[in-house]
Amino acid sequence: MEIHPIHTDADHKAALAEIERIFDAAPGTPEADKLDILATLVERYEEQRWPVPEGDPVEIIRFVMEQRGEGQAGLTRLFGSASRASEIINRKRALTMEMVRQLHREWGIPAELLIGSYELAA
Repeated sequence: MEIHPIHTDADHKAALAEIERIFDAAPGTPEADKLDILATLVERYEEQRWPVPEGDPVEIIRFVMEQRGEGQAGLTRLFGSASRASEIINRKRALTMEMVRQLHREWGIPAELLIGSYELAA
């Protein structure tokens, strides 16, 4: 594969396939250098294509739900309660540390994005 900037989803897919193919390249080899360059290009493309939102924890949860194709039912499965999920999304209840841990563990949301303060609805 010739290395070039990633401009499209097809370029992205091809770069990921090449990364997978050469993932175990020995350090100091041309393939390891190629792996490093491709990883940098993929990271840049993903940051531009799918930026992580800045915002409060509820906005971040909503963003991740959308990206995962999850509705509120996904949050309900995670928290074990439809009313609890609704309260979080509608800002009626603050996230607990256990909820932060679950969101981090199950959905991969960095915990530091979930522990910020945010206003609850009156």
